[in-house]
Amino acid sequence: MKAVPKVNTDGLYLEDTLVDDAFSGVVPFYSHIEPDVSTTVDATEPEDEPSNDSDSSLSGYIVGIPTTPGLYRPCFDLAAWSAYQSAISAAQDSYQRVLSEWQALSKEERGEMPVLESTPQPTLWIEGLTPEEIKELTKPQPQEANEVDRLGSEMVTRELEVLELRQQNEAQGAQIVGLELRLLSLENS
Repeated sequence: MKAVPKVNTDGLYLEDTLVDDAFSGVVPFYSHIEPDVSTTVDATEPEDEPSNDSDSSLSGYIVGIPTTPGLYRPCFDLAAWSAYQSAISAAQDSYQRVLSEWQALSKEERGEMPVLESTPQPTLWIEGLTPEEIKELTKPQPQEANEVDRLGSEMVTRELEVLELRQQNEAQGAQIVGLELRLLSLENS
């Protein structure tokens, strides 16, 4: 089992889903539409009959191609996938035609066997957000200080207050010593 992306009908990533390891390609998935209970059921229709296509609607696709890392909102380009599948089909049809023509020739006339040219896979995962949405999303957000940050800030403020009081005490102590020295010198004179 492996996890592959599920996308909505616009190609926007929804979630991952588990599939068999051999899964590849793109397949649709459907959601079941509940019948309207207010409508009457025809008594001639057996209830065990399988539901028809009108009981489900296309919900999106299961994509066997991993998402491209670094996208903010991955979007699978369904149009590019369809064009890629058409190009593969056209290349295979062309190869089959050339191969049939080659096989119809005698062994002396054949030359080298034709080779199926591989169609390069386009970039199928694109960014689903606009540049403006990405700019807004990546804009630095003001952070609320958590309790630890708040207490740390208060502690720094208190330490600065203590340091200032210490400096004031030292200045006052120096003044007192100076006054005592003056008083002693006045008493001795």
